[in-house]
Amino acid sequence: MQSRVLCLGGGAGGPAVRRVRLLLRQVLGGGAAAARSGRLEIRALHGSGDTVTIGDVSFKLKTPKNPELVPQNYMTDSLAQSVVHHLRWIMQKDLLGQDVFLIGPPGPLRRSIAMQYLCAVRAATEGRILVLEGLEKAERNVLPVLNNLLENREMQLEDGRFLMSAERYDKLLQDHTKSELDSWKIVRVSEDFRVIALGLPVPKYSGNPLDPPLRSRFQARDVYHLPFKDHLQLLYSIGSNISTERISQLLSFATTLCSQESSTLGLPDFPLDSLSAAVQILDSFPMMSVQHVIDRLYPYNVFLGKEGRTAVKDALKRFELQDSESHLLPRRITKVESVHRNKPFKADVTVQIGEKEVTFQVPAGTGLLKKHTRSDTFVRTSSHNQLLAEMMQSHMVKDMCLIGGKGCGKTVIAKEFADMLGYNIEPIMLYQDMTARDLLQQRYTLPNGDTAWRPSPLVTAALEGKLVILDGIHRINPGTLAVLQRLIHDRELTLYDGTRLLREDRYQNLKEELQISDEKLQERSIFPIHPSFRIVVLAEPPVIGSSTQQWLGPEFLTLFLFHNVRSLSKSEEIEVIKEMIPNVPSVAVEQLLSLTHKLRETNDATAQSLASSLSTRQLLRICRRLSQHPDENLYYAVNKACLSRFLPNLARSALHKNLQDSCIERSPDDVKKLEEKDYTCEINNGILKIGSVTMPIYNSTEKMKVPDVLFYENAQHMMVMEDMLKDFLLGEHLLLVGNQGVGKNKIVDRFLHLLNRPREYLQLHRDTTVQSLTLQPSVKDGLIIYEDSPLVKAVKFGHILVIDEADKAPTNVTCVLKTLVESGEMVLSDGRRIVANHAHVEGRENVIVIHPDFRMIVLANRPGFPFLGNDFFGTLGDIFSCHAVDNPKPQSELAMLRQYGPDVPEPILQKLVAAFGELRTLADQGIINYPYSTREVVNIVKHLQKFPTEGLANVVRNVFDFDSYNNEMREILISTLHKYGIPIGAKPTNVQLAKELPLPDHKFMGYWKVDQPGNARQKLLCPTETQKIDVKGPVYLNIQGFPLERHEARSLSFTEELAFWTLPLGEVNLVCDVTVTKEEEAENVLYVTTCNPVSLYFMNVSSKSGYFVDLYDLFPRTVGNVWQPFVTVALLGNPLKGQVVLHEEESNVVLLLDTNNGALRRLLLLPDAQESPKRTSWWSSKEEMSNYKMCREFSHKNWLVFYKEAGNRLIVLDVLEGQTHTISLPINLKSVFLVAEDRWLLVENETNQKFLLTKRAHVEAEDSAVCQLYALSEEPADMGFGLTTVSELCVPHAVSSDQLSSENLSAAVGQKISSPNRIFSDEHNYATIVIGFPDLLSPSEVYSWKRNSSLSGKRASPSDPFYYGARRKTGAAKQTNCVTLLASNQIVRILAPGDVPLKDIYPKDVTPPQAAGYLEVTDLNSKKIKYIAIPRSQSLSPYTSWLSKISDADALLAPLGKVGLVSVDMGGGVRLWETGLDSLQQSLQDWRNMIGQEDGRPVQITIQRDSGLDVSSPKHGKVDPDNMPHVGGNTWAGGTGGRDTAGLGGKGGPYRLDAGHRVYQISQAEKDAVPEEVKRAAREMGEKAFKQRLKEIQMSEYDASTYERFSGAVRRQVQSLRIILDNLQAKGKERQWLRHQAVGELDDAKIIDGLTGEKAIYKRRGELEPQPGSPQQKPKRLRLVVDVSGSMYRFNGVDGRLERSMEAVCMVMEAFENYEHKFKYDIVGHSGDGFDIALVGSDKVPKNNKQRLEILKIMHAHAQFCMSGDHTLEGTEHAIREIAKEEADEYFVIVLSDANLERYGIQPSRFAQVLTTNAQVNAFAIFIGSLGNQADRLQRTLPAGRSFIAMDTKEIPQILQQIFTSTMLSSA
Repeated sequence: MQSRVLCLGGGAGGPAVRRVRLLLRQVLGGGAAAARSGRLEIRALHGSGDTVTIGDVSFKLKTPKNPELVPQNYMTDSLAQSVVHHLRWIMQKDLLGQDVFLIGPPGPLRRSIAMQYLCAVRAATEGRILVLEGLEKAERNVLPVLNNLLENREMQLEDGRFLMSAERYDKLLQDHTKSELDSWKIVRVSEDFRVIALGLPVPKYSGNPLDPPLRSRFQARDVYHLPFKDHLQLLYSIGSNISTERISQLLSFATTLCSQESSTLGLPDFPLDSLSAAVQILDSFPMMSVQHVIDRLYPYNVFLGKEGRTAVKDALKRFELQDSESHLLPRRITKVESVHRNKPFKADVTVQIGEKEVTFQVPAGTGLLKKHTRSDTFVRTSSHNQLLAEMMQSHMVKDMCLIGGKGCGKTVIAKEFADMLGYNIEPIMLYQDMTARDLLQQRYTLPNGDTAWRPSPLVTAALEGKLVILDGIHRINPGTLAVLQRLIHDRELTLYDGTRLLREDRYQNLKEELQISDEKLQERSIFPIHPSFRIVVLAEPPVIGSSTQQWLGPEFLTLFLFHNVRSLSKSEEIEVIKEMIPNVPSVAVEQLLSLTHKLRETNDATAQSLASSLSTRQLLRICRRLSQHPDENLYYAVNKACLSRFLPNLARSALHKNLQDSCIERSPDDVKKLEEKDYTCEINNGILKIGSVTMPIYNSTEKMKVPDVLFYENAQHMMVMEDMLKDFLLGEHLLLVGNQGVGKNKIVDRFLHLLNRPREYLQLHRDTTVQSLTLQPSVKDGLIIYEDSPLVKAVKFGHILVIDEADKAPTNVTCVLKTLVESGEMVLSDGRRIVANHAHVEGRENVIVIHPDFRMIVLANRPGFPFLGNDFFGTLGDIFSCHAVDNPKPQSELAMLRQYGPDVPEPILQKLVAAFGELRTLADQGIINYPYSTREVVNIVKHLQKFPTEGLANVVRNVFDFDSYNNEMREILISTLHKYGIPIGAKPTNVQLAKELPLPDHKFMGYWKVDQPGNARQKLLCPTETQKIDVKGPVYLNIQGFPLERHEARSLSFTEELAFWTLPLGEVNLVCDVTVTKEEEAENVLYVTTCNPVSLYFMNVSSKSGYFVDLYDLFPRTVGNVWQPFVTVALLGNPLKGQVVLHEEESNVVLLLDTNNGALRRLLLLPDAQESPKRTSWWSSKEEMSNYKMCREFSHKNWLVFYKEAGNRLIVLDVLEGQTHTISLPINLKSVFLVAEDRWLLVENETNQKFLLTKRAHVEAEDSAVCQLYALSEEPADMGFGLTTVSELCVPHAVSSDQLSSENLSAAVGQKISSPNRIFSDEHNYATIVIGFPDLLSPSEVYSWKRNSSLSGKRASPSDPFYYGARRKTGAAKQTNCVTLLASNQIVRILAPGDVPLKDIYPKDVTPPQAAGYLEVTDLNSKKIKYIAIPRSQSLSPYTSWLSKISDADALLAPLGKVGLVSVDMGGGVRLWETGLDSLQQSLQDWRNMIGQEDGRPVQITIQRDSGLDVSSPKHGKVDPDNMPHVGGNTWAGGTGGRDTAGLGGKGGPYRLDAGHRVYQISQAEKDAVPEEVKRAAREMGEKAFKQRLKEIQMSEYDASTYERFSGAVRRQVQSLRIILDNLQAKGKERQWLRHQAVGELDDAKIIDGLTGEKAIYKRRGELEPQPGSPQQKPKRLRLVVDVSGSMYRFNGVDGRLERSMEAVCMVMEAFENYEHKFKYDIVGHSGDGFDIALVGSDKVPKNNKQRLEILKIMHAHAQFCMSGDHTLEGTEHAIREIAKEEADEYFVIVLSDANLERYGIQPSRFAQVLTTNAQVNAFAIFIGSLGNQADRLQRTLPAGRSFIAMDTKEIPQILQQIFTSTMLSSA
């Protein structure tokens, strides 16, 4: 009786139909099988003549027609009773003519019973028996084709033949001849044909349940495992060396794990059938630990969760199988020798176990054994030795499976194992959509066009006795694997073309029985499987608790012995690294490994994922690179390996924290070095140098394949290329990851261009298959021709293969690259194979050797949102050397854009770079979803370069119009663009400059004369003495940086204000002094000093960050005495650039601070005169103490002048020389103006009399008495009116220290004149010019523009509370805020609002804005005055009286460059202003250009015609003699807004004509505007719908607005979360290719099947049915634990923490609305009242705003009325415990708390423990800060990435969003 065993593997309809066709070949006993050569007579095989009796059932035997098909060697001498019973039952059914179904647990038992039956009973029939195995794998509708055959033995075939049962056929034969029946195509079915089906019970195991019609046609028999006694007997017979007790314990343990109870615990069945293998091992090693052997059969540590593991351990304890001291593990292999006697292919292996050595025999390969243990690619560590010894033991009895994480060395170990035993290896990379056919046989075409089968590598390996390595079994479909079960259990296999592979002994048996030669058997397609053939399977550990990746099921467990490959211990890993890379710096290795092991040992998922990218393989790569470039920083290496640039925020912070803990940091020096390094590339005589790396240029024959690309060099891309070159030289394949448009392709093409390497290019996409990666089949003349894909070409010819968009292809496809990169082997679908090693090639055809120059460069987008590609980096990242490509840094990007747009103005490029930089930061923070890239900026610049007249504001819309329908996104974009001054949405008419008022005419005031009475001349020489100064110090102060949020002010409208930002002042800080460096305009540094506490802020006016130095310790606040320090600052110039002098006016302390390094020195000017101010008695302390002043006009020349108010000395400090010169004067000083370096204007104290002091420009020490003092008398123009009283002598507020240019001077006084001059301003005059002063000693003319009322006389009305000058009792303010701008001929000062004619500036009905003050701009060119309001500061110091002493208005002023100004208000708001007319005009032009010339004329399409008159004639129009403004119409020339006539802003006129009037624009917007009534209707409609909705949910409008308050605050976060959820959902629903369809696109892999007439050769996209038996997708489970304790309510007033928590709750409720099936969430509260106050149940989530508001109200009320106390810990613990009880895919607990843990005596470590109690639950804590540094301390003790401090409660929603995006969504 012959049998056919058929495996129904997985895979859909196509293979099934084909299999059915095979079935039929068996059914028609004739057909292919019977047509073989003549039969031989056989003697009866069994029993008494020809019957077999089992018990009371007998069966008559017949002679088999095809004896070679009868199963051999299945009967054992002593059959177990249970088996005999099964056989008897099968015989009964056989006699009845019924088909049987053997059902039972997985394992080889059912198959062997069927085979034993065939072997014993049905060995001799004409009709064969069909054995169908694995029925549960076949899809539902495949098997009904058999129904009729099983029932009536009838069936209609596709080729027209009809099968008919034996009785009917024989009846017909009585009436018809056989030839007639043959011509009718009727075929007889043998009466002895039977079907034996083998299957697993579904639902207990996974698979498809039986179709009822099919099921009803079978008789079932439950074949459970062997009964205990039988099994025990069997094991006793194998393990004669082991005590019977241990064997029975082992079996009892195994049976326990197969019981019903254990399967309810979710434990897969124990593979009882493998016990015999285990006992065999124990038989050779009786001293070995049993628990260890059980581990190999049932690796419970790998695939069970915590509960399962405990259950198994308890069972081990119960049967005393746990390890004790006496049980040993194998240590290492001591020797391996081949056995030369009569046993070929065997080896003796000696293994050391404990102190003993045991020798045993194992199969060996066909090659030579490896003699020496040294190997250049494999380092033996003790754990490897042990593993190899264990593998040897397993190898003795069975195939094995190595389980271990990525990159832990599975492949290397398997190779080493093979080498030791002389095996040839056949690596087979498994991928997800691999079918059973790919594993066994493939079709191909013969040269004549016929199709034939080609055996797969697996089958040839079986015949040749190789070691097959199946890599990645965790990826493959379990159905596909079923094909291998028979091969693994019985070493037998039936292939699709009828070929049979038999176990060696059965083959020999058959040969002897039949006395046939090998050739004859091979003609009959029977082959022996080589005795040394073995399979080693490599797999990654299953994900515990996951529904999808649990591949290690009960069926699988029966196939192999399992070995867990642990990652190396730290010392071993160091050993490996040192062996492989001898010259690597050992400090670095030590740091690197402590980091890696720290990450590996935590049970935190984030850390685990980081550790997986630091596998041993990656570590070796890092070290290889460090050994080549020892100066490289480990910090960069680790960040590069983990691609930290693209990690989610949580993971990145966790990595950062771990790096710090392992002392791996980047030092500022390294950063500096990197920045200063020269990145250029040059090619000298054939050697390419990039940065500091060199490489000879490749000599390529294929010039046309070398890419050549437009590439503008910039530092950042050069850095990436240098990095790439380093790895390229180390022989690595490269992976470049980055966002879209950052220049990955450009960089690669440029790189290859420089190296002169030819490139092959593969673009991957969703439909890429493994076949299409390697070959492209096509049919030509009925033959299949395979075209090599770029991959194969690159491998053959040594080109560089660039794989683009690698993340778009399914990862199961890209996995194929792994074998190619790793082992350098790959089998192509046409049977050729790629091999790395020349040695393997001799005498094998169809081999392609990998060319030594072949390299791969893979490009991929970063993983995660918004690309949602497949995580290429996650699956294959550690095979490649990874490089993160980022958008270029601002400097690099600017340099690049300059080359793209050489004519685009620089400011525009800078704005673009800054704005896009900010947008990218927002994208990184997850606030916006789309990462804007350099590609977009380049496109904008290209457009501007080609069409310079188009406005920037219009061109940027080319990028941003994609977002114009998403309101939230649009707001963010517009505000960002406005911040950087890109006026998107502005109209050219939005010009809001200040109103100009006329300046009164200037008057000639008289002369200044220098008195020179002859006799008094001597007296006015002033003596000078010179001293060295004492320097104390230096002390080094800390300079801290802070970020600046700089906003461009001209975004929507054009004003004098340029930009503004705010300094981070404290609440009580007062600004006292502002000054800007006097350098060229490029680098203006602004310095601001503040007092209370004293500190110095300084920043580059154009940069994004500022610095500040805290001087509090030097000037403490003194208690008791009302000492109010007032500090001014002077900036020194070259060579002391960057150093500043700080001067405190009350104590006259002079400090020199170096802002480059923080060095502070104290300069003691008058060592003798440091007398302490004499304390008068306390009641008279009201007197103002006189202050010291500093004159800093020439500080850039490094000298300063100090004087004391009412004192009579001037001290000149020369900082460079380190000297002071003290000039003694005969007068008491009020103020000093340095009007020139050698001429100073002094004002006497009481009299206001002016003096001129002249001195040499440089005071020489020897010649000291050189200063002369001249009295200046002011002579009025007309003496007659007695204006000579002293009161008229007023003190200037500011005097220019240089002169007006001749043009400006002439314009000011209205006559052409050229002369020295000075310009100043005081309280009576807007401006005064003194002509001839100070250089000419002749009388100087004075011209003034007088004020109507002088400033000091006016005080603010009491109604104006914002003006502080009113509160000052005595004296003038310390800062006069008056600035002379010589270049633009202006004097600018800040006035208090009370000094400004507000009525003239603002119309009657407009209330003036609240201002900190007004800039009064007196322009002497246009003779106009402007008043510009300075907006009020956000916050003001409460010290108002102190404020009033500093300045009259709430702001200070300083000149910026030649024409600019900077004002700083008391709240720290810095504003830059532009007031000069010329520069304003220029800026306005630029601004208008940026908006674009919308000149409002309709755009016309004109076609040049040769002749014909124009349709309507535009004309010049009449010229109006009066030049009145004309608006509209079409009569006048020079009008505005009309048509057909020449003018501005109209339409249809021939050209623009400006008659000097204000232009009225018909704006494009007006032309496109929506009429008002339409808008109104729309508005009303919206309001009505809103009210209707409120009515439906019964919500009052008051409630609606309350809810809006919370909802509005988090709208943006909700929006972005929902976008991400949508995308995830879409990704989850992404359709797959369904194969084997009857319609659709042609499937390339099936072209040959098409030739054979197969129908199902198409594929189409569809939703993939879940795999049979795969568990349902469970939702993710989230619990939000919020703090509703009393403290939340109490401190809500301080920082709004309760409201923020309410917002966070609101956000969760809104974001997850309608996603309840994916995310089940609930919200509980904790407070002093308890730890689980239910707010939202997971089954009752609020559906509308009213219900949501109810919940927020409950929170608020609870916090208001609950008991005090804190239950954060209990709440967290309870939440984690409860949530884990539910069924879910993943669990999240997020705790919001303001827990001041220490106050309640709770240890932070205790909290950390709680957060990580359950590894399955991801728990996060968000602390609402305000605990001082407690928050930071807390965070340090908590696990990285698990805790967040929200110092600003506004961050809470953002943090929540971060948590969701980086964890939930990573795995959704």
